[in-house]
Amino acid sequence: MPRSIILKVTRFYLNAIYLIEKYIAGLDFEIRGAEHLPKGHSYIIAAKHQSAYETLKLHHLFGDPTIVLKRSLLDIPLFGIFLKKLDVIAINRDNKEASIKSLLEGAKRMKEQKRPIVIFPQGTRVGVQVSTKQKPYKGGIVKMYQNAEMPVVPLALNSGMFWARNSFFKKPGKVIFEFLPPIEPGLPEKQVMKALEDRLETKSLALMHEAKKNYSYLEVPPKRELLASD
Repeated sequence: MPRSIILKVTRFYLNAIYLIEKYIAGLDFEIRGAEHLPKGHSYIIAAKHQSAYETLKLHHLFGDPTIVLKRSLLDIPLFGIFLKKLDVIAINRDNKEASIKSLLEGAKRMKEQKRPIVIFPQGTRVGVQVSTKQKPYKGGIVKMYQNAEMPVVPLALNSGMFWARNSFFKKPGKVIFEFLPPIEPGLPEKQVMKALEDRLETKSLALMHEAKKNYSYLEVPPKRELLASD
């Protein structure tokens, strides 16, 4: 099928999942800070990744985003073909040089298409109690930021409080997605990485504490000093 049909099928499926989550599981979401999203051109979304929940909401948030993911997913029968049709940016985690090349080529392609790029800086789902010292931010996003000259918009969230990593059980409530002010092109590598980590970790922790305040049955979020890297 052509990509336009694949995209419609994707949106139909994700809308059906959302209705099940909302009316059966009692789990909904709220978007804050949408005014920070650039208009009319491509940009990079650097998102916290606490659960599978946010991956099911990317087309709700961005319409037609591309996602940076591991190349091995393309080898899954049928699903891999589906991902190729969606035109994702697949990287080989075992080959750093090849991964950077894929990121840069993918960013250039998405910039021409004016599509947003979603990347998870820590490279994988990270539980709410896991620190950046345990799962540090990876440098691929900075390489893409510098080469493609696109702004990076941090996306903080608290999804892991309701839909824990690798957990079968989901808890009712409201997940918050909050876009933060963009990091504009032109900053040095270390400054970009520090700004990104500080903003994402601080706001995501605040959103987790907000969730705990509103829903007492959730687990207690960690203290800030336990999340931070040295």
